[in-house]
Amino acid sequence: MRISSFWRATTLAFAVLALGACSSIANKASQRLSDSLSAGILDQDDVATARDGIPSWLLLVDGLIQGDPKNEGMLLAGSKLYGAYAGGFIDDANRAKRLSARSFDYARRAACVRKASLCAQIDAPFEAFNAEVAKLGADDVPVAYALASAWAGRIQANSDDWKAIADIPKVQALLERTVALRSDFQSGEPYMVLGVLATLRPASLGGKPEEGKADFEKALALSDGKNQMVRVLYAERYARLVFDKDLHDRLLNEVISADPHAPGLTLVNVLAQARAKKLLESGKDFF
Repeated sequence: MRISSFWRATTLAFAVLALGACSSIANKASQRLSDSLSAGILDQDDVATARDGIPSWLLLVDGLIQGDPKNEGMLLAGSKLYGAYAGGFIDDANRAKRLSARSFDYARRAACVRKASLCAQIDAPFEAFNAEVAKLGADDVPVAYALASAWAGRIQANSDDWKAIADIPKVQALLERTVALRSDFQSGEPYMVLGVLATLRPASLGGKPEEGKADFEKALALSDGKNQMVRVLYAERYARLVFDKDLHDRLLNEVISADPHAPGLTLVNVLAQARAKKLLESGKDFF
């Protein structure tokens, strides 16, 4: 069982924070730098350049976190960066486990800074954890989604560990709370992840493929059809699950023929196109 490689391109929002004597000035400068860096990476259409450049930022963010270990924004940046690199560019299973564990650790620490009561229940039984999730407000959404994202990435990297897989309901609870509070958060990306979770298993084994289909459609609509990774996962997770070859091929051909250049989505779309080509080819044997 696996969550699939959807994680490879859905969390490529990076941030680095500047240093300065005056924290208020530094924070403003950091936000500008973070925005510029994020835009530069997300709009990169050369995958090799992104892959080769990210490790430098990993080391930088680690150092900044050591200097300010309770900075929520810095912890979220570190979590996103490690999660993106582990899921998007690492094929070695052991490295992926280590990097995704660092991503989860940073997200968890950010949650502890933001919401101590949620932090205290992360390892608790689902009912206690879910009760705290239900108390989250709209301002908590970025942390909630970052925690869900990093958690799902860790599960993906440890898909052979049933203890890790048992945490899926907690991830789903965070995602459902996210969309309940801010349905358009990150242009529908949480719906894309919910779609993947709903299609992990066929209906006969407890899966909810039709709910997954609806989630993928919402994600497409909220991204104005510009996030091509949604179509890739829609084809891979839903169309293959229900053996709908026409839908599968149509979605993948739409990805391949689309212009990948879109603000904040170019790198995601380039990765999606490469994956779409492989899926279209392997689909000849699947169907």
